[in-house]
Amino acid sequence: MSLSAAYAMSLPVARESMEIEERNDLDIISEVLEGNTDEFGRLIDRHREHVFRIVGRRVPREGIDEVAHDVFVRAWSSLASYRGESPFQWWLSKIAVRTCHDYWRERYRSKETPMSSLGEKHADWLENTIAGEPEISFDRSESRMIARDVVMRALAHLSPADRAVIELVHLEERPAREAADLLGWSVVNIKVRAHRSRKKLKKILDKMEER
Repeated sequence: MSLSAAYAMSLPVARESMEIEERNDLDIISEVLEGNTDEFGRLIDRHREHVFRIVGRRVPREGIDEVAHDVFVRAWSSLASYRGESPFQWWLSKIAVRTCHDYWRERYRSKETPMSSLGEKHADWLENTIAGEPEISFDRSESRMIARDVVMRALAHLSPADRAVIELVHLEERPAREAADLLGWSVVNIKVRAHRSRKKLKKILDKMEER
């Protein structure tokens, strides 16, 4: 069975039996590497939601399916390199974060890209957020949508590397060591870039507020 076929079989997510939960990832991986490639579909089924959560926070909605599929393609291709030194889900998380990083590297445009104008609600949200004042007139779901939209617009003006660090360190509040492991960078690089990228993002948000 091809990876694409295994991936397709996992949509929508379906638990055939408690056997999927009872067998650990290493057992399934061993079977896959021994030639029972159909079992890779079980790994996809088990970890699909986790991968989609990571990807869904980092790429536009229209790119989520493609990037998530690419994550599992990469996992399939490098499965033999997994040594079990960390949980398989963490190993898969690293692939997911780096695949998202590559997604933006391929689509990155210069910082001269015109700053898009904000709608009235977006401008009000940004103004109150920067001022540290309570949100006004928005319910929680609407506020979350507005916040995500503003942040995604701002992140689009950062380099892929700065964007990745902002997402991990400042938005998800991960420790520098954990962010470094996910991206495959040094802790020093993460700390330095986290400081610089936050300043860059603040300048971008300030410019957006002025428009």
